[in-house]
This record gives sequence, C-alpha cells and structure tokens, in this order.
Amino acid sequence: MLDVLVFYVPIDDTKSVLRDLFETGAGVVGEYRECAFVSRGMGQFRPVDSANPTIGSVGALEHVPENRVEISFPREIQKHVLETLYASHPYEEPTYHVIRNAAHDHD
Repeated sequence: MLDVLVFYVPIDDTKSVLRDLFETGAGVVGEYRECAFVSRGMGQFRPVDSANPTIGSVGALEHVPENRVEISFPREIQKHVLETLYASHPYEEPTYHVIRNAAHDHD
C-alpha cells in the first residue's frame, strides 16, 4: 500500500531533500523510480519565543519561495521516511502531511 508524503521546502533545498527520500525507498510507483510532484508557491511563518529559524528572525513575519512536494512511499517505511525528512530538511520544524490511501482493487 502506497501512502503520500506532502511537505514544503525552500526551492534551493528541494533536490537534496528528494534525493535523501528517494534513498529510503520513497518515490517508487510500480516500475518507476524517483517519482514526485513539485509545485511552487509562497510559504509564510513567524518564528516565536525560543525558535531557532533557519531563515528570518524571531518575531518577524517571513515569506519564502517554497516548493510543495508530493511523494508516494510504501506504508511500512513511513517511520524511516519521516526520520529522513527531519534529518534532511533545512527547517527546524518542517511542515508535512501524510495522506493514508485506502485499499482498492485494480480491476
């Protein structure tokens, strides 16, 4: 069963994060490898309190050109995929979603 990881990353860091996720076994769909959907947008955030932001400063609203990345992965490697995302991502707190796919027949 393939689930989907969706995350947001600064444009310049996208390739390296994807490379690390591909090494975990994410991005495999049947006989295809290194599959991902990437779209550009503008992220915003305001670091507060004891944050240690990679970009910007505590208290200031930041706007950062980012990519939204969607990548499939086998459900059984989810823990490893998320550990890799945290280790590879430049942000102190990466924003992500895991979309759990329902089982279905391929008739």
